[in-house]
Amino acid sequence: MAVLPDTLSGRLRLAVIGAGLGSGPHFKSLQDLTGEAEVVWVHARDATRLATAPVPHSATRTTRLEDILEDASVQAVLVLTPPNTHLALVQRLAQAGKHVLVEKPLEINLARAQTLVQVCEDHGVLLAVMLQHRLRPAAARLRALLDDGELGQLVSASASVRWWRPQSYYDEPGRGTLARDGGGVLITQAIHTLDLLLACTGLPMRVMGLASTSPVHTLEGEDCACALLHFANGAMATLLATTAAYPGFPERLELNGTLGSASLEAGLLQVAFMNGQSLSAGGQQDSGGGADPMAFDHGAHRTVIKDFIDAVRQGREPAVNGRSALAAQQVIGAIMASSQSGRPVTL
Repeated sequence: MAVLPDTLSGRLRLAVIGAGLGSGPHFKSLQDLTGEAEVVWVHARDATRLATAPVPHSATRTTRLEDILEDASVQAVLVLTPPNTHLALVQRLAQAGKHVLVEKPLEINLARAQTLVQVCEDHGVLLAVMLQHRLRPAAARLRALLDDGELGQLVSASASVRWWRPQSYYDEPGRGTLARDGGGVLITQAIHTLDLLLACTGLPMRVMGLASTSPVHTLEGEDCACALLHFANGAMATLLATTAAYPGFPERLELNGTLGSASLEAGLLQVAFMNGQSLSAGGQQDSGGGADPMAFDHGAHRTVIKDFIDAVRQGREPAVNGRSALAAQQVIGAIMASSQSGRPVTL
């Protein structure tokens, strides 16, 4: 992968595509990182939304995607548009030699996500994904414990995402649809906690799932899903995901090993070892689990973006790269397929 010479000393020149609801923490992060990167362009198709978006002062607003594609000085682009637009946009950006950070999920289904990853690899551009839970301090500490074998062999695990969204959230055109979002709670909300679970455990061997739409909401996708994950070493994990749990609760991840157990709830890690020792790391963080989906600190977003900037400048893979993000979409696809068939799905 070629790195432009000036990236080693100067600020990275970035563009942003998308200025909707989810762009806020990205723009705040980029403002914090002005010493690292300069936002040159912000593109959106909706001129009215673009005009009112809190874009960085250095950026020029544009409704022409070609302004970004034709600007040879733009080295990397943040794609913050709805999931069903990601593949087409990334194909054009990769062909233009732009490195890409895309908002989760990669795409609306696994096949399109795999194609997106392959396109970037074929064109030699880096691909990062905004799955920021992985880079929270407590999550990084948990993964270090696992990598060092301090919890022993995995015995069981559980992931719980009991969040709340009012019906008004789903009344926005396209939200929770298969065509635009790829589904409901699994691919839009629970994907963060599931991604972190899989980063800790690896892919399961077999998945059995159930998904449905509760009486609380009207939407095409699911607002409640449960799954059982079975791993090759015999370990098992459960997943509960819903946006129908009023008023919304912190997401929780639990891992039980042969040498101890760990729980991670909304940024706070607590570990109990069988030798009597214990540790805590991190602290409680809002995660947008209630009626306001943007009620969370943007610090983890900033960490992912900073790592992406560093990866481009150093010519290395981002910490949350595109190929690693496929695991969560593979399991989500398996849960939905199992729910529809009533049978386990082997990965």
